[in-house]
Amino acid sequence: MLGTAEAAHIRVTPADDVAKIVESAKEGDVIEFSPGVYKTNLVVRTSVTLTGTHEAVIDAQGKGSGIMVRWPKARVENLTVKNFGASLYDRNAGVRVTDGADDVVIKNMVIEGPAFGIRADRLNRLTVEDCKITGIAKKKLLDRGDGVYLNYVRYPKLTGNVVKDTRDGFYFENVDGSVSRENAFSGGQYGIHYMYTRNDSGYDNFTTGAVGGYALMSSRQVKLERNTAVDSVEFGILVNVCERCTVTGNRVEGVYNPKGKAVLDTEGKALFIYGPGASTVTGNYFADAQIGVGVAMGGEGVKMSQNAFVDNRIQVRYVGKTALEWSVAGKGNYWSTFMGWDFDGDGLAEKPYQPNDSLDRIFWIYPEARFLMDSPVVALLRWLALQFEIDRGKGITDSHPLIKCPEIVGAQGRFASGFPHADASQSTAP
Repeated sequence: MLGTAEAAHIRVTPADDVAKIVESAKEGDVIEFSPGVYKTNLVVRTSVTLTGTHEAVIDAQGKGSGIMVRWPKARVENLTVKNFGASLYDRNAGVRVTDGADDVVIKNMVIEGPAFGIRADRLNRLTVEDCKITGIAKKKLLDRGDGVYLNYVRYPKLTGNVVKDTRDGFYFENVDGSVSRENAFSGGQYGIHYMYTRNDSGYDNFTTGAVGGYALMSSRQVKLERNTAVDSVEFGILVNVCERCTVTGNRVEGVYNPKGKAVLDTEGKALFIYGPGASTVTGNYFADAQIGVGVAMGGEGVKMSQNAFVDNRIQVRYVGKTALEWSVAGKGNYWSTFMGWDFDGDGLAEKPYQPNDSLDRIFWIYPEARFLMDSPVVALLRWLALQFEIDRGKGITDSHPLIKCPEIVGAQGRFASGFPHADASQSTAP
């Protein structure tokens, strides 16, 4: 034991009673774990620092939480936690932070287990940074815990984390002012899932191989900016009953649902707007999906402009009766399926574009007739509808389509090139 009476630096080994040492530590103490396996559950009851290396493994022996933090301003860093309990009902987690433990920092941790990687409830200003969190891939998706689960947490910051094979990468419920920056997610349900949240921001994040990339649900003033979603199943971005949310600068590539059915509207969508709410979607790239954008159940309040819809099998699916204008302040969107001209060189086409017409809506309502879509008769009907403006004032119209595809790079920073090549499930733990 080194240091002053006020704060000590304590080095421990697996031979020590580390649970007792941690519980009896004083404010400001630093407890350093030597390499080895510590078969224990730890409870932090004061503002101490637990640190070491990833070769120092907290093995919770299949029960409870590996480390439970009950006090503000504690730090947990540079350790491995594994084999904690599997009960989501009991809130088992690699690191669990309990009510009122404000200003806790969790940094550079390796967490591997069946329940929540990190769970926090009813507190302020949690920091989660540079952690690797891995769930159990063989478990059913909805039986897994989330990588990070936050409930009634205000102003959390989550940066540089890698999450693999959990339920949601990050799940935020009744959260205020979260910042999620430069995180990477793979193999889960959703990368980031916002539910009943307010004033959050997520940027420079990357998801791959998830059911859905980013889900904004029943939330207000969420800013989803400069993120990437690759190879999703159901959607790249979901905007569901959101108010004043902003989706901009994101890149979605490859959304395919092998079990999707047109009659059930379950095909993969790059962007899915569902339910009422007034939000803004601008300057995004949506490509190589079964459906570029699906609008359903009152999603007409979302403003759309300067997005790029590229090589989607169906660019837009909208069956509603309200006529929608998808341009703002004289600027529309780029459509790879649109053939137009720009005579005056202003970057905008000289004629409007309707990404879906009356025949599209018939085929969506009666999917069994889709085999007719490429027939000469249908081509003739589309041409006649265009000549006589039968569809003018119906469905979706982009009055000022862009001629050139805008450059939208999506996530920047440490995961700009994708999910890290190193397998997040491989730790250096013995």
